Amino acid sequence: EATPKMLQQAAKDNMFLHFTRHSPFYAKNGEIPIITHAQGHHFWDQNGKRYFDGISSLFSVNVGHGRDRLAEAAAKQMKELDYFPLWSHAHKPGIELSERLLSYAPKNLSRVFFTTGGGEANETAWKLAKQYFKMTGKPMKHKVLTRSVAYHGTSHGALSLTGIPSMKKAFEPLVPSTFRVPNTNWYRAQDQFETEEEFGQWAADRVEEMILFEDPDTVAAFFMEPVQNSGGCFTAPKVYFDRVREICDKYDVLLVADEVICGFGRIGNWFASITYDFQPDMITCAKAITSGYLPLAGTIVSDKIYEPFSKGTTTFPHGYTFAGHPAACAVALENLDIFEEEGLNARVRENSPIFRAELENLKSLPIVGDVRGDGYFFAIELVADQAKKTKFTAEQREKLLRGYLPEAMLNAGLYARADDRQDSVITLAPPLTVGPAEFVEIRQILENVLADGLNHI
Repeated sequence: EATPKMLQQAAKDNMFLHFTRHSPFYAKNGEIPIITHAQGHHFWDQNGKRYFDGISSLFSVNVGHGRDRLAEAAAKQMKELDYFPLWSHAHKPGIELSERLLSYAPKNLSRVFFTTGGGEANETAWKLAKQYFKMTGKPMKHKVLTRSVAYHGTSHGALSLTGIPSMKKAFEPLVPSTFRVPNTNWYRAQDQFETEEEFGQWAADRVEEMILFEDPDTVAAFFMEPVQNSGGCFTAPKVYFDRVREICDKYDVLLVADEVICGFGRIGNWFASITYDFQPDMITCAKAITSGYLPLAGTIVSDKIYEPFSKGTTTFPHGYTFAGHPAACAVALENLDIFEEEGLNARVRENSPIFRAELENLKSLPIVGDVRGDGYFFAIELVADQAKKTKFTAEQREKLLRGYLPEAMLNAGLYARADDRQDSVITLAPPLTVGPAEFVEIRQILENVLADGLNHI
């Protein structure tokens, strides 16, 4: 059996990691963290160190780690039907999961197209929108609006939807015909508006403005996360969602809710579209549908969009080999059973104000500018000057968000995300099984780490 040292060398010699700077691993004493096991809201590395999983291993493990019944559901399904594609065929777990998802979704949604990841789900939504309009007599409708700094995936299409220039630069030229509108960053807009509702109205009106700039006959869809992750948990007031829906109806533009992170309890309901009371034409979802135990995602669409595909010789020439994998669907069904049995959605709604209040205590530190978010999904914005809301320079961000914070949080036993896509934030999204005692634990760790933060820029 490979020793830890052998494993470490093999990792360095053979692996090409995602979104990772590799050069530090080749410096003296540089190590790739190797995660060996996990249980509940903790995981352990090869050195036996324990960490609090503060972002549910990339917003996914909502029921917590180590659920034997999810592993057993996968094994049972594999023994019965290991794999079969959803090309002109169906299978029982896929059928049952489709029905279950639609029972949770806004009532105007009526079909589920499975994929294996959230980026694929967004790719699917864009392609569906384009083909739908070609089939319904509006072939010029192909453009898509998304929000500034929003992340929607890494494939060429989904990356084109993404509003983060630094992530796109290496891969230009990308798919044309995507346009950005403002996001709902209230912390940075407070000086210009009397109320958040007034700001929400303004931000929504920019969607109409962009549709008119580009010509309504050419705009197919508007993609938005109910709570935008990138930039740091941007929420919006109800007037924003109501106005956006009104605008999309007015110009026959499809509204796509990217719920890859927000779905399955993260905001306290099966879907955040329900929390914020609006009806999208499509929902894209992934991650916590299986609590990350197996890859699965989907695009849930309205009957209006499906209807032209139900006639004649029409097909949607699009799909993925492993989409709707029988074992992944079986795990998803078992995962959703856990949600229901343990009342996780209600638990999030009940505890969210307690979580927020605990994090608000961090504002006593001069480096903390804002605490924002909803459900079990919060961001802490870090600033150089609290009173002036001064942002860090690029050099300061490099030192703080890459040089100091990730390692300092890990050393303190917390896995959370230090991010500088637009603003400097720490993002928290723990498993939905944690409660007030764990909120205190998270706050205490961050308090200690951030107290020293300004000394590292």
